[in-house]
Amino acid sequence: MEIIPFSLFYERLTKATPIDTQAGLATALGVHRSAITQAKNRDAVPHKWILALARRYQLSPDWLEFGKGTPSPAAPVQSAPGVPNSQKTQQAVAHRPTRQPSQEMVHVPLISATLCAGAGSFEVEGAVLAKHPFPYSFLSPMGTPSAMVFMHVMGDSMEPFILDGDMVLVDQAQHQPARQGVYAVGFEDAIYVKRLECAQNAVRLLSDNPEYAPIEIMGDELHSFRILGKVVWLCRDCRFA
Repeated sequence: MEIIPFSLFYERLTKATPIDTQAGLATALGVHRSAITQAKNRDAVPHKWILALARRYQLSPDWLEFGKGTPSPAAPVQSAPGVPNSQKTQQAVAHRPTRQPSQEMVHVPLISATLCAGAGSFEVEGAVLAKHPFPYSFLSPMGTPSAMVFMHVMGDSMEPFILDGDMVLVDQAQHQPARQGVYAVGFEDAIYVKRLECAQNAVRLLSDNPEYAPIEIMGDELHSFRILGKVVWLCRDCRFA
């Protein structure tokens, strides 16, 4: 079986998707960042990663794995006379993100991982429980629809903004913390939903509920910290309100 060099795979992936960091790749695959580091050190990419990413971002597995053909399996790009074949892939990558008609529906996955608004959730598996259809035109002003997932929230540390039992929409393409905003984050083996206060060598996880003290992460602990994405929307069941 042909070995897939990590560097070539990663280069193709970052050109065709919103993923731009190894942490973002780990989030998209639902694995720990150390798994990405191990694959890079072995210079080999698991085949199941190829299939998962191809399905998630509607890419051709052969292109993503071996660079064969075009990025999109549904709409191969035809070269104009005199255009070298090497430019086909560049054309496909350049045009693929703009082919989103306003009426297109995006099926956003609800994953089994639970974000904790409290002491930290250990329910971190990324299995897809359901898919919820939304118009592309509704999602696109918030971020990157293809990188969005729904996650349940457990706990009351983010009240009154986010309540226990809410379901939040997380854009995994937004990894850089802004001055305002709420983020899904991972620290060690737990995941949280928090506001962030970032310094050069430290991160504070802040709760809206004043009964919860900030969580300080600094020094070597930062190696176990990762931003999973930004919370861009939420919904809740109001039947019992």
